[in-house]
Amino acid sequence: MAAVRIDSLIKSIATALDIVEGALLGASTNHGKRIAVLCAKMGKVLEKNPEEITALAICALLHDNALTEYILSEKKDGKHDPAMKKHCEYGQRNVDALHFKTNVKNFILYHHEKANGTGPFGIREGEGPLEAELIAIADSIDATHHLQRLEPENLQVIRDIIVEETGKNYSKIAAETMLEILDTSTILSLKDNAIKQTASEVLFPWTEDIQTETIFGLAGFIASIIDYKSVFTQKHSTQIANKAWFMGKYYRYEPQKLAEIYLAASLHDLGKLAVPSDILEKSGKLSDEEFEIIKGHVRLTWELLSDIEGFETICQWASNHHEKLDGSGYPFGKKAPELDFNSRLLTCLDLYQAISEERPYHPRRSHADTMRILYEMAGMGKIDGDITKDLDIALAPYDGKDFPPPSYLEGR
Repeated sequence: MAAVRIDSLIKSIATALDIVEGALLGASTNHGKRIAVLCAKMGKVLEKNPEEITALAICALLHDNALTEYILSEKKDGKHDPAMKKHCEYGQRNVDALHFKTNVKNFILYHHEKANGTGPFGIREGEGPLEAELIAIADSIDATHHLQRLEPENLQVIRDIIVEETGKNYSKIAAETMLEILDTSTILSLKDNAIKQTASEVLFPWTEDIQTETIFGLAGFIASIIDYKSVFTQKHSTQIANKAWFMGKYYRYEPQKLAEIYLAASLHDLGKLAVPSDILEKSGKLSDEEFEIIKGHVRLTWELLSDIEGFETICQWASNHHEKLDGSGYPFGKKAPELDFNSRLLTCLDLYQAISEERPYHPRRSHADTMRILYEMAGMGKIDGDITKDLDIALAPYDGKDFPPPSYLEGR
């Protein structure tokens, strides 16, 4: 059975989310990692066990996981939510799908609450989980004071502010615990040149078999975050993942390979979180500069996944989805001998989904019209002709219908 380091994968997702938060809200780099480190340190002071610290730290890493969905909902509804309640609600819903080994109820839902009850849900100190109070103080202090740029000689100013805000913004126990860990050593460990190593030291490893419910929940979680980047891609990654699972069953893949292709498909556009929405939603022809930005999303996907232990094959499949058999693809310009079957399969599925779904530059297309374009590309030697024929046979009965997500029990 293949095992996946969930903590390493989530750290990569958090890095992508930091890029989004920086672009949309001006947040500083490595914000999620700093919140996770601070929360892990506070968890240890409070004598939480390793599973509890892992759950707290990962929720801290992912505290802004619903930012893309929140921004998109405002665009669609035309309603501004200054309290960001939806952001908290969506974020909690998403982490609930990860099947933690310990309770994480309301950790993210209440991470913008204040001790005096003036937060978005009016929750006062002690009325919600302590973990939410810990995430709240870490998030607030870093967002306000940019701890990665704080010089140790200015630390006392921050400590004085925490004391002053106790009972107003911060609960007594959260403030006291933060003051216990917030020393010169901690501040130096939060610098951009140190945070990656710091995070690896304070976060406990979390390993799961690739066929467990946790992985399936995580795959769906990742795909939905990516898809909410644009109104035109709300189903793109999830539908490619569901189709990859379906085709894996069609090819009679054994359970582990089935889970791997599903996870690779869910992750294939992870780097697209760094692409500005105005480029993704542009109705006219992209400029050369804009197209280069679009192309960069695949390389970023590769960079985010390549350091994850045991992820070599999944990273390869996810990162090859814009390569072409004749070498005209990107980002690596690989040719047919360098592209294995599942890399070719994900390329065909990505094209099928992109061609068939509505985009700013074309309407939704039927299965027949989509296949006409794929057969033309296969005839030009750009994509695999045999896989193209298989997609025509396998997907025709589902013309215009969304594929439902698989159950992890199907793969066992």
